[in-house]
Amino acid sequence: MKAKVRCSWPGGDPLYLAYHDEEWGVPEYDPRALYEKLMLDGFQAGLSWITILRKRDNFRRAFAGFYPEKVARFGKRDIARLLKDEGIIRSRAKIEAAIRGAKLWLEIEEKEPGGFREFIWKHVDGKMIVNHRHEGQASFAKTAMSEALSKDLKSRGFNFVGPVIVYAFAQAVGMVNDHAVECFRHKECAKLGARAYN
Repeated sequence: MKAKVRCSWPGGDPLYLAYHDEEWGVPEYDPRALYEKLMLDGFQAGLSWITILRKRDNFRRAFAGFYPEKVARFGKRDIARLLKDEGIIRSRAKIEAAIRGAKLWLEIEEKEPGGFREFIWKHVDGKMIVNHRHEGQASFAKTAMSEALSKDLKSRGFNFVGPVIVYAFAQAVGMVNDHAVECFRHKECAKLGARAYN
């Protein structure tokens, strides 16, 4: 049986391979999951994604499943608890940004037509951008789209949402398909993203 051809970046790590094969580049439309992924990408700032991936279950436990309605109510005691939690990234600035992000998410969900999903996906007109990068070619670090989304998020008060972080987020949630064209997931993800969600 012929071995599957993949992007090279997951290497041989089983956790990374599963993430590549099952999640990365799959269009995500659930507003809660979009919040979770954006916050985790913020925690990644200055670190590798595999570091966050290995701690993701700990993050979910520590941040009440990343339900913004719950995280938005976190106070000083919760911040103190999180700063002692060795299972996550113990950065006060990033923890406070996640709590603030939950409050901002609630505002957007309540006040914006289409809520947080539309707020994010309108930057690609609700439809995946399919790139045609070959294995060995570098993917973009940021684009005009990620610059615009970053600016939009910052204007609302989000932190740790620079254009490079936002582009990594866009790749993760399938706004952009950056699988190498040789990778078996390129075609599969392109098919998933072929239609706008609305």
